[in-house]
Amino acid sequence: MPAVVDLEKCDGCKGRMDKGTSACVEECPVECISLVEDDPSSAPNEREQHAVVNNEECTDCEVCVDVCEQGALSMLEE
Repeated sequence: MPAVVDLEKCDGCKGRMDKGTSACVEECPVECISLVEDDPSSAPNEREQHAVVNNEECTDCEVCVDVCEQGALSMLEE
């Protein structure tokens, strides 16, 4: 069951940026989640980030699902 990110919900934990990263990136035990910048051409004055999961490295532990305050991460059933 790979983890998937709902881009409509994920805001890259911008409310947590005082911590330097998002909750899912910080808590992932295998470090398979990263933040990437959204396309700046869509909103050049508002740089946003969202989480991306490397499902080849994901162990399906669901820690990211548990720590995401926006409910943006879920496990995709195969």
